[in-house]
Amino acid sequence: MFLHLSEEEHLYRDAVEGTIKRVAPVEHVQKLDNAKMFDFQLHKALAELGVWGVGIEEEFGGAGGTPKLQVLTLEALGRMATSMAVFGVVQFMATRLLRQYGTPQQQERYLARLCAGEIKASFCLTEESGGTDILQSMRTKAKRVDEGWRLIGSKYWISGAIHADLLIVLARTSDHRSRGVTMFLVDKTAPGVSATEINTFAINSYDTCSVAFDDVSLAETAVLGEVDQGFIQVLNTLNSERLNAAAVATGIGRGAQQLAVEYAKDRKAFGRPIGQFQALQHRLVHTGVALEQAWLTTQMAAIAEEQGHANFEVPSAISKLAASKAANDAVRVGMEAMGGAGFDLEYPMQRYYRDIRLYSFAPLTDDMLANLLGERWLGLPRSF
Repeated sequence: MFLHLSEEEHLYRDAVEGTIKRVAPVEHVQKLDNAKMFDFQLHKALAELGVWGVGIEEEFGGAGGTPKLQVLTLEALGRMATSMAVFGVVQFMATRLLRQYGTPQQQERYLARLCAGEIKASFCLTEESGGTDILQSMRTKAKRVDEGWRLIGSKYWISGAIHADLLIVLARTSDHRSRGVTMFLVDKTAPGVSATEINTFAINSYDTCSVAFDDVSLAETAVLGEVDQGFIQVLNTLNSERLNAAAVATGIGRGAQQLAVEYAKDRKAFGRPIGQFQALQHRLVHTGVALEQAWLTTQMAAIAEEQGHANFEVPSAISKLAASKAANDAVRVGMEAMGGAGFDLEYPMQRYYRDIRLYSFAPLTDDMLANLLGERWLGLPRSF
């Protein structure tokens, strides 16, 4: 179900879906997922379509468009090419941060090239000792020196660092808990920077890494935004990331739902299609309804962002929590409906089943989202 789409939005959505189907059919996606390889071919095709520049004005090298176009993109990728959908969430974070806080020189060096797909970026926030409590646990530091800054520390659970050209790194630059963190633009090839892939069981076509910064020398021009204000500046972008994650999760769930329904129509037991059994029909209906509700909520949140909703963190959190719950339920029901066939690597159901787990805890755990909504939506006392 879609909220009203303009003719331009219809054409864009159809072009994105057509490109994915042409360049990355399910057999192709499965092959790369099994081999744990990034899909450079699909990345290039989507770049040629202007996808990676959506949300950035044409004067900055982008393709224009709204947050709604971003969620349309990511839902389609979630249904068909899940790892590339996760890449897209990180990509849109990087272009947004550079558009909002980059100097003209930084934008000229990085932004247009990111939008064109000429380079890739990675966002380096979390560390091994902390995720949700990142401010308390952040150990990566940047110290002022005569020629600029020296960056020392490490990041963990970082998406896409192996193939990234640009790293956006948050590091502690003073003692204040929230107003003591700065964003830096770090070239991946800078001396002292190294990335090591973590062997994860999901999102196989997009690497997850640890990244080390061994006394990395940075110029003053590497600061993105204001010194000591990096975490405050990134909060709005984290709200947008949450919304985009909801779109991916919904897409994964809808992909699994569609596959399960098709299988239920064809698979026969006791002389009739298993989709004729009432118990399975009801389960598929209930998960389908929850998915469509989550998808409508996600689209409405995207419109709220476009309209400058004063408290956008609430609709973005609602959409992410709804999408995570609905998609996880849909994939579980889909896997159970397919039985042993769900284990077959030729089918994408096992990929959906693995990949959707990411959105139970990223970009913020479901429990922490419920804490946030209890406080800032329902007005209840803070629970943490």
